[in-house]
Amino acid sequence: MPTVAERTVAWAGAALFVVSLLYFLFAYFVTFGETVPTLASTTSGTAAPIIWDVTLFSIFALHHSLFARERVRAEIQRFAGPLERSVYVWIASALFLVVCAAWRPVPGIVWRLEGGAAWSLWAVQVLGVWLTLRGAAVIDVFDLAGVRQLQGTRAAVGPIEFKTSGPYGWIRHPIYAGWFVVVFAVPTMTMTRLVFAATSCAYLLLAIPLEERSLRRSTDGAYEIYMRQVRWKLVPGILTFFLFLNVLR
Repeated sequence: MPTVAERTVAWAGAALFVVSLLYFLFAYFVTFGETVPTLASTTSGTAAPIIWDVTLFSIFALHHSLFARERVRAEIQRFAGPLERSVYVWIASALFLVVCAAWRPVPGIVWRLEGGAAWSLWAVQVLGVWLTLRGAAVIDVFDLAGVRQLQGTRAAVGPIEFKTSGPYGWIRHPIYAGWFVVVFAVPTMTMTRLVFAATSCAYLLLAIPLEERSLRRSTDGAYEIYMRQVRWKLVPGILTFFLFLNVLR
C-alpha cells in the first residue's frame, strides 16, 4: 500500500501536470497570439528571440529524452520506487511551465484567416483536441499523470499487447498527431506561435523513431506486431491537415 506521503507527491504532481497544460492553452491562444510590432524588427532582432525560444524548448526536450532512456528510468525507480513516473511528471510539468512563461515574442504574422476559413480551422482545432484527449483516455490519463503506478507493478501475465481501440487503430501516435493539429490549426498564426509549433513538432518528429526503437527493443516483439497492424505513425491525419490548410490559403 502506498504511504500518505507517496499519494500526496503523486497527486500533487498530477495537479501540476494539469496546471501546466492549462497554462499552455492560455499562453498559446492568448499571449502567443498577440501581434508584436515590427517597426524595430531587424534580422538580429528577430533572430535573438527565436534562438532563445528554441534553446528553451530544447532544454525541456532534453529532459524528456533523458527520462525516456531505460537506464535513467531504472536509476530513478531504484530510489523513487513507484514514484518513478511521478518524478518525471513533476520535472516535465515544471519545465513546461517555465517554457510557456519565458517564451519570448517574435515579430510578424504568417497568416490570418477570417470568415468561413477561420471557422473551418476552429473545427479542425476541436478535432485535434478530441484526438489528443481520446488518445490519452485509451492509454489511461492517470497512468500518464503518474498516479496509477502507486497501485503496484503490472503482473507479468504473458506478452504486452498494444491497444488498437479508438484512434490507436488508425495511427500509432494519436496524441502527437493531435498536438500537430492543435498548434497549427489556428486562424491567426503569429511568428511567436509558429516558432513554438515548429520547434515542438520538429522535436516530436525526431523523438518518434527513437521511441519506437525503444519499444521494439523492450516489448519482446509486441510493438512489432502493433506496427504491422497499424501502418501509419501520424499520417494520413497530418498530411490531410496540411492539404486542407493549403486549400484555405
